[in-house]
Order: sequence, then structure tokens, then C-alpha cells
Amino acid sequence: MKRLSLQWRITLMTALLICSTCVLMNCLVGYSGMRYMDSIGNELSAHSKVEAASPSSFDPTNKELDDALTIVVNDAQESFGATSWYITAAVTLLGGVLAYFVSGHALQPLRSFAAQVESVRPDNLADTKISEDVPSELRRCSASFNDMIARLDEGFSAQRQFTGNAAHELRTPLALMQAQVELFCAEHPDVDADTASLLGLLQEQTERMTHMTKTLLEMSELRSVPCNDAIDLAPMIEEVLTDLAPLAEQKDITLTSEGDAQTIGSDTLIYRLLFNLAENAIRYSAPNSTVQINACAEGDRVLLRVRDQGPGIPEQYQTSIFQPFFRVDKSRSRAYGGVGLGLALVWEIAALHGGSIEVEESSERGTTMLVTLPAHNIEDATKELPLCHIC
Repeated sequence: MKRLSLQWRITLMTALLICSTCVLMNCLVGYSGMRYMDSIGNELSAHSKVEAASPSSFDPTNKELDDALTIVVNDAQESFGATSWYITAAVTLLGGVLAYFVSGHALQPLRSFAAQVESVRPDNLADTKISEDVPSELRRCSASFNDMIARLDEGFSAQRQFTGNAAHELRTPLALMQAQVELFCAEHPDVDADTASLLGLLQEQTERMTHMTKTLLEMSELRSVPCNDAIDLAPMIEEVLTDLAPLAEQKDITLTSEGDAQTIGSDTLIYRLLFNLAENAIRYSAPNSTVQINACAEGDRVLLRVRDQGPGIPEQYQTSIFQPFFRVDKSRSRAYGGVGLGLALVWEIAALHGGSIEVEESSERGTTMLVTLPAHNIEDATKELPLCHIC
């Protein structure tokens, strides 16, 4: 059956269904006809009885018997007709139900193919291959789809390799420029105001480019990071808030946390995810406000929420902010030292762990970022530790 095409499968199953329906309908109608014929015979026998001494006979000139026979035949015809319609309706309904399930079984390979296609994501291209054990109509489509996935994966790999190589090449000259600027500033503290302003600008831009290069390098190397650490999120959140306390004190921002959950992944990357989100919340929150991190487990998911009290994110930009180098307000981002890669790195880390990130809500009162990660019980972590999805 597996060697047959989808067209032949449906053809054979439909023919088998029609044959079965016809046989069943023929049997039921024949049985009904025989039953009513027996009923007519019984009625005739009852009307043809005569006295015990006289022989049984049928007199066609007997008006009374003719009328009675006509009534019996008419009643039998009406009953037979009604029963035939009932049988037709029942068999039609049964045939429809059987056709539904039979066609569903015949189209199961198509559903399986669609499910495999829907499971393809940018973070699992290298591990995804559509099964070619499908009907002949889908075999060519399956092979073409696999070729397309392979080409996409090669393109993404080339992009990551280029980014990593560029970051490696830029890191050394940027570090040299930064060191030279700092050395010049230390050796010439009495320069004029214009030169000091120029040196300050060079130092600031060099630091920004160094930070951007470091982030690009981290993004290009994510796929090589093992993701088999058992992570208790509550202590990690406290560590993140402790590290960001000096930055929060500059704006009199209160840092709070609540809840706890466990997951499996890269301890370093999850820390970076929380750090980036909390740092971003602190930078854009109003002075004398609060930044809160909440962690909780819901079923097989871990939900991380980072709430700030900043100006909010316009609805049309709530999905674009996770794209590299995207900034809602470029002048404001530069004032806060942003390079437009923090949330992009957070998105990559979440996808690497089989999770996601989104803007849960945002208004003038603040923004809540929601990170969803797979939940794992640390007690079971030693049984089988999963590997990261390949980006």
C-alpha cells in the first residue's frame, strides 16, 4: 500500500467503500422485500381458509377476497417503500461517515508532511529534514523542500561565519585604538577644550564599537555553547540585580524580584539574557521608579517577566525591536549607550533554548517583556540533559 500513489489509494478505498455500501444495501433491501412477501403470503392464507370439511381453494370471482387482497398488497407496498427509504438514508449516512474516516486515513501522509513543514524554524534548519517516505505525488516536493532547507542553512551559516570573522578582525584594531586614546589622554591632561572634546568623542565611539563587536562575536558563537546546565533561576536573578545595582543607584531605581523556577540550558547565556533585559529596563525607566523580574513555572513552561516603568514601546515596533540594530528612537538609544543588539541577542538566546520572547504589554506606564522557556525539574536533570537547538 505504501508504494501506491495518493491518487490510487483514494481510488481503491473509494471503490471498496462503494462496493461495501452496495452489497449492504442490496442485502437489506432484499431482506426487507422477502419479509413483506412473506407477510402477503400469510394474509392470503388467512383469507383462503374454508371450513374444515371443504378443500382449500382460491376463487378469483370472490369480490370480498379480492378487496381484502388489494388492501394487503397496498399496505405491504407502502411499508416496503418506507422501509426502503429508511434503509437508503441509514446506508447513506453510514457511507458518509465511513468515507470521512477512510479519506482521512488516505490523506494521513499529506497531514504528516504538512506537520513536518510547520515544524521548520530558523533555529532548527540543520536538524530538520522532511521524510521522503511519502506518496509519489509528494516525493518530489519533499526532496525540493529538503534542498531548500539545506540552501537556507548554508546561507545562515555563511552569514554567521562572516559576522564572526568580521568581529574577530575588528576586535584587535578597536582595542588598539581604545588603548592609544586612553594613553594619550593620560599623558596629555592639559589639552585644550576642543581637543579634549574630540578625544572624549573618539573614546566614546570606540567603546561603543568595541561593545558592538563583542556582541556580534557572541551571537556568531552561540551555536557552539553547550546547553546542559541545571539552572535555578531565583539565585541567578538575584545575582543579575546585584551586578546592576550601581547602574540602578545612578537613577534611584529600585530593583525587585519574586518567584522561582528551574530550567535546563546554558548558565552563561541565560544570565546574559536576564542581564540584557534588566539593563535595558533600567536604562529606559524613569528616575525613582521600579524594575521587577518575576519567574514562575506554568505546566511545561517557565515564564520570565521583566517589568519597567519607562515610556513604553509603540505597538508597530513591538516585534521589530528584536531585529539587530533596530532602535525606536536612535538619538535616545545613543544617549543611553545602546547599539541595537541587546534585544536581538536575547531573542537568539531564547530561540537557542527552544523558547521565545515578546512584548507582553506596553503603555505609557511601562513595558513588560515576557520570555518563555521550557521547564525542567532539576531533580531529573541528571537523567537526560538536552542540547541546545542549533540556530
